[in-house]
Amino acid sequence: MEPETTIRSTIEDYIRKQGYTLQYFADISGVNAGTLSAIIKGTRPIAMAQLDLITQGMNLEEGYFYETYGGECFVESAPHWRRLEPFLQRCAELDKLDCIQRVIQQVTDDRSYISELFEMAEGMLERGQHQAARMLYECVAECEKYQHSERLALCQYRIFTLSLGQNQHDNLRAAVHFEPYINRLDEERQLDAIRELANIYASLNYWDKVFQLAEELLQRVKFLEQYKNKKKGIDNNRISKHPLFTYKYYAYLIMATVWSERKEYEKALEYISLYSNIVIEEPTSEDQLFIKRFKDWAEVNTYSCKLMMGDIDALNSYLDFIEVNENETLLGLVKVIEAANLYHINIDHALRRFDLFIHKLLNELNYQSSYSTVIKNKQHTKFWGNLALYQLSKGRYQEGFRNLLICLTIAHKIKDDSTIIYCVSLFEEYRSQASESIESQYKSVIKEVYGRYEKKSSIGINAV
Repeated sequence: MEPETTIRSTIEDYIRKQGYTLQYFADISGVNAGTLSAIIKGTRPIAMAQLDLITQGMNLEEGYFYETYGGECFVESAPHWRRLEPFLQRCAELDKLDCIQRVIQQVTDDRSYISELFEMAEGMLERGQHQAARMLYECVAECEKYQHSERLALCQYRIFTLSLGQNQHDNLRAAVHFEPYINRLDEERQLDAIRELANIYASLNYWDKVFQLAEELLQRVKFLEQYKNKKKGIDNNRISKHPLFTYKYYAYLIMATVWSERKEYEKALEYISLYSNIVIEEPTSEDQLFIKRFKDWAEVNTYSCKLMMGDIDALNSYLDFIEVNENETLLGLVKVIEAANLYHINIDHALRRFDLFIHKLLNELNYQSSYSTVIKNKQHTKFWGNLALYQLSKGRYQEGFRNLLICLTIAHKIKDDSTIIYCVSLFEEYRSQASESIESQYKSVIKEVYGRYEKKSSIGINAV
C-alpha cells in the first residue's frame, strides 16, 4: 500500500484541481506529456531535472519536493548512484542539508558508494559547499573508521579544516581528534596539516606544542627535499598548497615566533636570520613572491624583537613598515603597545598616526565564524587588552575601560579563557575608577561569561 501523499499523487491532484489537461501542464512545465503520464502512473521514476521542472511548473519554491523525493527514492528503496548523485548535488546547491543528512545515513549501510561520495565531497569543497562536503566526509570516515587508509586520513583532514572557527575549545578538540591521522596522509599533505595544527596551537598559546610541530615540519620537509632531489624530473606534480622550500622556512618562522613569545629575543633573531635572505636556484614567479614575503616577515619581526628588547630606536622604522604593509599593522601595533607598557614609553603619537586603522577595528567586531579569523581574533584581544592597560595606566579611564570591555567581549565570544582572566584582573585593579555606567556594562558581559561556566558546573559564582 502506497503512502497517502506521494510526489506522483501531489502532481496528479494539482493538475486536476487546476483544471489542466496533461498536455497543457506538460507545455508549461517543459516535461514531455508521455513522460508525465508514466511518472503519475508510477511506471517511470522521476529524474532530478524533471522534478525541478515540475516544481517550477507548479509555482513552488526550488527544492519543495526534495525531502519527499529523498524518502521515496533513497530511504524507502535501494539508492542508485545515477539518481543519488544529482540529488545530493542539488541539495548542496540549495542548502538542503537535512535532506542530505537523512539520505547519507541510509547510504552508510551500503558501502558500494563510498568512493563516489568521497569524490563528490571533494567537488563540493572546491565549489565552496563546505557544510554539505563535511557531511559527506563524515559519512565516508564513518564507513572506513576501522581501516588504516589514506582516504580515511584525508577525510579526517578535511573534517578538521572544515571544523575550525572562532571557538577555541572546539578548535582544540578538532586538532586533538585529527592529529593521530597525520602520518597516514600523503607526505606533502602532511606539511600543510602540520602547519595548520601549529597555527591552531599558537592561537591557544601552547608554545611547547607549537615548537614540537615546527621541528616535525622541518624534519619532514628536509626528508622530502632529499627524496625530490633523487627523483628530480620524474614527478613534478605538487600536492602541497605551497612550494616545497617554503615549509622549511615556515618552520624557522614558527620557531622564531615561539622564542619571541618566550621572551628569548636573541634566539628569535637567530631563527629570523634563517629566513631573511632565501636563495634558491631558478625561482619561479610564485617562488619569488614567497621569498619576498619571508624577507618582509624577517624585517618586521626583527624590528619587533629589537623593540621588545628595549631598543627604542627601532620604533620609528617599525611604525613605517606596518603603516605601508597593512597585513602587519594589527600585530605590529600589538607589539608597539606591549613594548610601551613594558618600558613605560609614550606612544600617543603612534596611536594618533594609526587612528583611522583603530577606528576600522571598532567596525570589525561582528566577525564571521571561520578559521580565517582565528589568528586575527587572537590579535584583536591582544590589541584591545594591551591598549586598555596603556590608557588606564595613564589615567585615561574612560578610554581604558572601553577598550577593556571590547577585549572582554571578544574573548568571551571566542572562549579565550586566559584573556578573560586578564580582563577581570585588570578591571579589579582599576575598579575604583570605574563609573556606574562602566560597572553596569562590565557586569552585563561578565554575567554572560559566568553563564557559560555554570553550564559546566553546579557551583555558583558571584564575583561581580
